[in-house]
Amino acid sequence: MAEITKDMTIGEILTSAPDVAPVLMGAGMHCLGCPASQGETLEEAAMVHGIDVDELMKAIANR
Repeated sequence: MAEITKDMTIGEILTSAPDVAPVLMGAGMHCLGCPASQGETLEEAAMVHGIDVDELMKAIANR
C-alpha cells in the first residue's frame, strides 16, 4: 500500500493509490478529475472543501 501524505498532490495520490478516490469522494471532493485538483495538495484540497485534513488522513489510512 502506497504511503499517502498531506503534502502529496491529488494527482500523485490517485496515480499511486487509486483506491483512495472513493474516500475522497465520500469526504466531498467530487472534482477529482478537474485540472486544478491534480496540482493541489491533499491539505490544500481539504482546506478548500472545509475538511479536517487529519480526519481525512485517518479515513485514508483505514481504507
